Amino acid sequence: MITQTNHKETFRFIPTTSMEVPPERVAALLKSEWELFTKQTGKSAQESKRSVKSMPLGVTSSFQHWDPYPISIVSANGAWMKDVDGRQLLDLSMGFGAMLAGHLNPTVIAEVKDALETGMLFVTPSPSTTDAAERICRRFSIDQVRFTNSGTESTMYATRTARAATGKDAIVKVEGGYHGSYDPFVVSAKPPVDQIGQASDPIAYVPAGIVPGEIYVVPYNDADALQRCFERNSSKIACFIVEPVIENLGIILPDEGYLERVRELCDEYDIVLIFDEVKTGLTAGHRGAAQRLGVVPDLITLAKSIGGGLTLAAFGGKKKYMDFVTSGKMAHFGTFNGNPLAMAGVRAVDKICTQEALAGAQAFNQQALDRISEIIEQYQLPAHTVGFGIKGCITWSTTPLRNYRDYKATDFAIAELSWLWSINRGIITPPGLDEQWLISLAHGQREIDILVEDFHEFAKALRA
Repeated sequence: MITQTNHKETFRFIPTTSMEVPPERVAALLKSEWELFTKQTGKSAQESKRSVKSMPLGVTSSFQHWDPYPISIVSANGAWMKDVDGRQLLDLSMGFGAMLAGHLNPTVIAEVKDALETGMLFVTPSPSTTDAAERICRRFSIDQVRFTNSGTESTMYATRTARAATGKDAIVKVEGGYHGSYDPFVVSAKPPVDQIGQASDPIAYVPAGIVPGEIYVVPYNDADALQRCFERNSSKIACFIVEPVIENLGIILPDEGYLERVRELCDEYDIVLIFDEVKTGLTAGHRGAAQRLGVVPDLITLAKSIGGGLTLAAFGGKKKYMDFVTSGKMAHFGTFNGNPLAMAGVRAVDKICTQEALAGAQAFNQQALDRISEIIEQYQLPAHTVGFGIKGCITWSTTPLRNYRDYKATDFAIAELSWLWSINRGIITPPGLDEQWLISLAHGQREIDILVEDFHEFAKALRA
């Protein structure tokens, strides 16, 4: 057993030995599990037939759909959800981090009820907005912040701020990276490998309907490739936007020294460094990923974990860049920005997410990672575990993932089977096969035991 902990308490386990799972075994299990799924979820099937008449795919966000139909949820509390078929489901998705505090957290509810006594929307400055801004600036060690309503808005406005500050237009992003649905960020989000050139010098892939502007794509964990891109194009590049830890391809950790070198290169070539912390944020620790990893960006984007489940996002950073919002050179607007209900979410999360509370959740996550790693070793599965903060994942590869091309080489058939196996046994994780479980403040020992035992039974089934 090889356990690696590096770069400010990240986690990766690589088994010493592994054996292939016969593809015919995986195919047979997938067939039987899909049959079990349809037997257990008849009312979700009915709900899907109803919803597709009024919504494309029957969902409000396309990632929510899967074939033959997704599960429809009617309620949630703590770490659990209930579907239309009456099944209790352990929620290990938790809204990609938006439900860090847990569903219907009492502190969040109390703060929102208090806010409802005074008003739902002012569209003016308010002491509640100032209070929330001060809390965000203090926690994430930034000079100034502006509130938005989605991660996409935040990454879009952070990029516009960088353009205003530098007088340049081009953007650099990581191949495979996801930063929301603003046109430039859809480029090479999950491109087909046969259309994107060499791994060390990727070709930007532009999906149909996208007007990307000038954008360059580089591999993650390759500072040399980034330097070559900067050398060729620094006169045109406004910013480099990157997740400090990639969390839309499972979990891909930064190599030792990579982010530090990124910071040096951005300084050398006068390029704004934006850390997209929409998915890391407080799931990385009580002050976010940047401070945990010890690398300071120029701007950061936040969402999900900072709002207690309320619709909320933000962008902010160094005053020298936010001054371009002050001057109006980067105009930022939004009717619902900083509304009282969202600000109540900020207050609640700031009270709930103490260093001690998040350390407790991380300890539960580490326990899950350690126990699942032992099962992987015991059954010699072709997989490894990765963790960061309160998130963890099982990656179906025997070698560490360092970038998008590595991710594309993983075993997606077993990944699908693992996800479906858990769904059929009352554990819900995101449907993308490339997301993570999240141990919220509502999860405890019972939930960890359920997660681990479910994987143990899955391992036995693979080796039966």
